[in-house]
Amino acid sequence: MAGGRPTDYTPELAAEICSRLSVGNSMRKVCEDEGMPDRSSIFLWMSKYPEFSSQYANAKLEAAESLAEELFDIADDGRNDWMETLDREGNVVGFKANGESIQRSRLRVDTRKWYLSKIMPKKYGEKSQMELTGANGGAMKHDHAVEWVVQPVKPINET
Repeated sequence: MAGGRPTDYTPELAAEICSRLSVGNSMRKVCEDEGMPDRSSIFLWMSKYPEFSSQYANAKLEAAESLAEELFDIADDGRNDWMETLDREGNVVGFKANGESIQRSRLRVDTRKWYLSKIMPKKYGEKSQMELTGANGGAMKHDHAVEWVVQPVKPINET
């Protein structure tokens, strides 16, 4: 197809798409590039080609792991956390916290944590455990009463 986006599936194009996805590029970003299909073609390929669907799923898992590792890089990067304060002559007299940079880093970490908790809840979701106890922290008491009611049965031929 000359001059347009590819719509025909090829294993090479599928591998390139998945390679880009696996390192954290979004599908939107991948599809913006020249020579890449649009999103609708990729979704069609996933339903039409099981091998691509599997390859895509693996790429997204790899991307999630990459995001999880990125959390530490963001949290450990303090390069812009402090700004110089200058006197009237332009001499450095101290430093102050760069709140905007710190908040941006917090937002980047929180966004990635939230995303990971949604796409991989068993691995990255919040773990909660509920424990039920009875009075004063003791064992719970289970009272199950069964009441049997016996009704006399009339013979069928009796009116």
